[in-house]
Amino acid sequence: MDHGGHGMTTDLPPFTLGRGLEFTGEPFFTVGCLLALVLYGWAVVRLRRRGDGWPVGRTVSFAIGVLTVALVMCTAINDYGMVMFSVHMVQHMVISMLSPILLLLGAPVTLTLRALPSAGRGRKGPRELLVALLHSRYLRIITHPAFTIPLFIASLYALYFTPLFDFLMGSTAGHLAMMVHFLMVGLVFFWPIMGVDPGPHRPGYVMRMLELFAGMPFHAFFGIALMMATEPMIATYRNPPTSLGIDALSDQNAGGGIAWAFSEIPSVVVLVALVFQWYRSEQRQAQRTDRAADRDGDKELAAYNAYLASLQARGR
Repeated sequence: MDHGGHGMTTDLPPFTLGRGLEFTGEPFFTVGCLLALVLYGWAVVRLRRRGDGWPVGRTVSFAIGVLTVALVMCTAINDYGMVMFSVHMVQHMVISMLSPILLLLGAPVTLTLRALPSAGRGRKGPRELLVALLHSRYLRIITHPAFTIPLFIASLYALYFTPLFDFLMGSTAGHLAMMVHFLMVGLVFFWPIMGVDPGPHRPGYVMRMLELFAGMPFHAFFGIALMMATEPMIATYRNPPTSLGIDALSDQNAGGGIAWAFSEIPSVVVLVALVFQWYRSEQRQAQRTDRAADRDGDKELAAYNAYLASLQARGR
């Protein structure tokens, strides 16, 4: 028996972590993850060959970020996510809140800008096009808090509490588009807040923290609404396969608990990253101030020596 037009059998055994981690190789995300790792690795090697360094921590963070996407989309977790709301919610939380943070800490845009060659004066190559995009009005709009915070919230309420979710789950293309959307929303939401890469909006650290906490409570409210529901709210998961041995309402309540609990994890991770970035920024500022003071001190000393030399000359 097929479910939702996916051509996927719903005769699944009860979900366990072992079964969920079986590799299934969903083509779209498998190719995308491999391509991301290959391109990132190529850029790092290119920098190293010309004698430039690249922090190992960034490489590790990006690789783990890609692997988290592969974990929820290229394994049997994706199959179970089609028929179990709780497993789908794990996919959603990971790909929209954990994967983007890890990918952004890998600074892929900065790496790309450093790895791509310049096209030369008056010419436009990939590097110049990327720089133009970073300075474009389009990117200023989609990374502005007035856009990212409502989008982050709407991706929950407008999707799950309307017929749109069931429509997208009715086809493979719709399901993949929804997952890509979750990933992109996570990237544009977290980029201005804690991204290492340059971007159109880079507010102060206090404002970044306020942006972070402006969106997170809505995830908690969403989870609580699902936990307190007295009937299944999403048609796709209303009649789970009997082979799974689960109750639709209990599974939905579990999914709400996952959404509520998971909203706290990225908050802590991002907050730690922000505090660390703030500390590093203050250190760099202090070093610049010290260097400027040293230069001013050297100038004053040189002027004083010149003054003494002039007095000595006059004395002669």
